[in-house]
Formats: sequence, C-alpha cells, structure tokens
Amino acid sequence: MGKRIFNNIDMPVFLISGGLLLLFVIVGFINQDLITSFVDTTFAFSVKYFGGAYQFVLLGTFVIALILGYSKFGKVRLGKLEKPELSTFKWIAIIMCTLLAGGGVFWAAAEPLYHFLDTPPYFSNIESGTENAVSPALATSFVDWGFLAWAILGTLGTIVLMYAHYEKGAPLKPRTLLYPIFGDKIIKNSKLGTFVDAFSIISVAAGTIGPIGFLGLQAGFGFNMLMDVPNTLLIHIIIVILLVTAAAISAATGIHRGIQLLSSLNVILALGLIVAILILGPGLFIFNSYIESFGLYVQNFISMNTFRGDEAWLSGWTVFFFAWFLGYGPMMAVFVSRISRGRTVRELVTAVAVIAPVVTAFWFTVVGGTGIFQELSNQGSVSEALFSNGPPAAMIAITNQLPFGFIFGVLFLIATVTFVLTTTDSMSLTISMALTGHGEPPKIMRVFWAMVMGAVSILLLTIGEGSIDALQSFIVVTAVPVVFLMITTFWTAPKVCMAMAEEQGLEKRSFAEPETTHVESNIVK
Repeated sequence: MGKRIFNNIDMPVFLISGGLLLLFVIVGFINQDLITSFVDTTFAFSVKYFGGAYQFVLLGTFVIALILGYSKFGKVRLGKLEKPELSTFKWIAIIMCTLLAGGGVFWAAAEPLYHFLDTPPYFSNIESGTENAVSPALATSFVDWGFLAWAILGTLGTIVLMYAHYEKGAPLKPRTLLYPIFGDKIIKNSKLGTFVDAFSIISVAAGTIGPIGFLGLQAGFGFNMLMDVPNTLLIHIIIVILLVTAAAISAATGIHRGIQLLSSLNVILALGLIVAILILGPGLFIFNSYIESFGLYVQNFISMNTFRGDEAWLSGWTVFFFAWFLGYGPMMAVFVSRISRGRTVRELVTAVAVIAPVVTAFWFTVVGGTGIFQELSNQGSVSEALFSNGPPAAMIAITNQLPFGFIFGVLFLIATVTFVLTTTDSMSLTISMALTGHGEPPKIMRVFWAMVMGAVSILLLTIGEGSIDALQSFIVVTAVPVVFLMITTFWTAPKVCMAMAEEQGLEKRSFAEPETTHVESNIVK
C-alpha cells in the first residue's frame, strides 16, 4: 500500500511546496528578523504593484460568473451527473463552513468595530464612533467578505476544472485550470504545471496554517477569560494538537461523513446563535443596520471594490483579504469541484457568489452590529478590550454584555473551533487531491497534511506570534502568481460553458439574446 501511495504522489510538487514551507519555518526559527524583513519587503512590493490587480481579477470573476450563471449557460450541468451527490443544504453548508473558516467568527466581531471606531478612507467625511458611522463600517466589512471574495473561491475556476476533469479526464489539480489553453501538455512532465500546483498548495497551506495558529492564541484567550484557564504557550499547543487530531480524523472519513457532518453542525450552531442574539440582543438595530448597510454596499459596489485612494489602509484590509481569498482560489476550485457534481452553473454561481455572501453579510451584522450597538450605548465597553487584546477580545467583550453571556461566549468559542476544524480537514483533503489528481486520495495522506499544518502552526507559536503574522502577510505575496492563473478563467470559463452547452444540446444563443418562450418562437416563425 505504501508503494502505491508513493507512486500516486506528484513528487516534484510535493518536494517544492513542502520544501519551501519547511524552509520558511526553519529560517524563521533560526532568524525571525530575516523572515520578517523578507516578508515586509515582498509584502510592500506586492501590495503596491499587484493590489489593483487583485481587485480587478476578483471584480472580473464576479461579473463574468453572473453573466454565465444567469444566461442560457446557467442550464449547463456540471460533472456528468444528472442528480447532485449532496443535498442542497449539506452542499451549501460545506461551502460556507470551509470558506468562511474561523476568520468569519473573530473578524465578524472585530472588523466592523475597527471601521466604526476609525472610519475607512472611502467614508472620510463621516465622523468616527457616531451613529452615522455604523452603515459605512458594516458596508466596508461587506466589501472584504462579500460578493467578490466568494466569487473567486468557487465559480469560474470550478467550472473550468469540472469540465476538464469530469468531461476530459484531466487530473483534479490546479494546473488543470490551464487545460483549455494547453491541453494535455500541461498535465504530464510540465514545468509550468509543477509551478502552478506547488504555489497553489503553498498559498492555501499558508492561508490555513495562519488561522490554526491564531486559533491557539484566540482560544487560549477565550478559555482564560471564560474559565480562568492559564493563557500559556502549553495551552495554545494543546488546543492546536486537539484541533488537528480531530481534523485528521474528519479528513480521513471523507466528504460524505466527517466533513459533511461537521459542516452541518457548524451551520446549525451559527443559525442558533443568530436567532438567540436577535431575540436577546438588539434585534431591531441589527435588522435596520443590515438593510441600510447592504443598500450602501450595493449602491457603491463598483467604487468601493475598486477604491485605490489609500494604499496603506488597503494593504491592511481590502487588498489583504482579497489576496488571501485569491490565494485560496485554485485549491478551492479543486474542492468545490469535488462536491458539486450534478449541479448546474446557475446553482453553483447562486450558491457561491450570491447566497453565501448575503448570509455572510448578515452574520457580520449580527455579531459586529451587536458590538457597535454596545459601543454606542456604552463607549469603551468593547473598544477597550479590542485595542488591548485584539480580535478575540472583541468577541468575548460582546458576548459578556449579552444575557447568558457565559453561555454565548462558550458557544462562540465552539463555533470558532469547529469552523477552523472544518477548513483544516477540507484543505487536508484538497491538498491531497492536488498531489494525486483524483477525488479520493489515500486516507494516510489526508491525515499527513492535517498533521503537517498543525505541526507548522505549533512551531510558529513557539517562535512567537510575530511569525504567524509574517506567515499571513506572506499570503499576499504568494497570491501574485495566482493572479495570472485565475485571470485565464475570464476566457476559459465561457469557452468550456459553450462546449458543454453544445454537448448537452442547449440552444445556441448569444449572451445578449434573451430566451424566448415556445409561443414567441412560433410567432417569430
């Protein structure tokens, strides 16, 4: 069995991605200042010269995805299955929990508050910390976690991969995104293909290791505040070990058991928390803020997503998050392709690029909006904790002021852990798929990658929190080559949709030509 697993692995990709990741950790352990200096320099370069490209690629992906999803090509069925493998609820639950991750819990509490207390440059004429600053703060958070962020994670790239893999037999790897351009040349013995796969794995591994490490720090803080557990390095390491062990078990059981079960439980828990806060917290304020903020977001959609007026601010917020999601793009296309067989293009675009961001925006309003309401009512009640101890403190400060605050705090902590857990097991599976090229990689490989990402997180924790910050900043750098990969889907996704529409017998109409009813068709004749 060991020989079979070894033969199935793309060793050049494995050695390059794993080697560079290991080198990053070793150098960081020996000379953290060197790593910090390198990351700071490359981070500044990528933000300056590629920040606008990140925004352009995400916006273009969203627009083209909508055109494909709501034109005649929306009827194209993906994956050569007439009926989806997963129920709609379980399918959307897996997508949301995998892509939202633990960041969606802590940032949902912290980001709206940061923008409320320090008005973003786009709304520089609004006074910070006032009622007028509520909607701009929430709308800015919607930009960072909204339609564009979700679209890059599972629309155009997924369409291309599902066509190439299920229709043409190409492996389920990031390099297959280039199959419509290069054909079989990109699959075997391709230096470009090796480069694409390796950097895609590095980007998603870095993007997952960071949250695992932060979870150790954040959960340690939460346990300390709620249960008086010592907030020490040992506790952080124990938390990470327990997390990756659970993730390894879940990944080994596969999509139809562990990952599916965890995702469903996550969504049920999150929905329960939303209902409880609406009933016991400022429900009317939350609803009013959501409607107004979402309207502001939609009204200024283009200008907010393409804002370039303050590079320093952008590097810490919109460009940073866009780069993070962009870095996840190729590997998430692999993952979403694996769970979306039997879905139509319209279902895919609607679930990923419409439903998920709308729900995410409401989640941010429930959590962050509650914090803003508390800050308006009692200045300093949340901001003091936020500025003193960072994002995890915001969540605890918010829950402490709710009825049954201890219970809310524990439940939000559980939600954070399970969200990160779902992302870790899903990414372990996805990296394994990228190295083997098929949707059911060996269980031992899935366990291996969960353990590797946990081990790297522990090493970084022992070096210090600054090393995890450096790793997360490095995500912005690794997104640079991904830009060139994902921009190819602007052309290849429509191309493969046309090919599949023809194969499936759909009528040949242009994008601009509306569908006609049977009666109208007869009248024309």
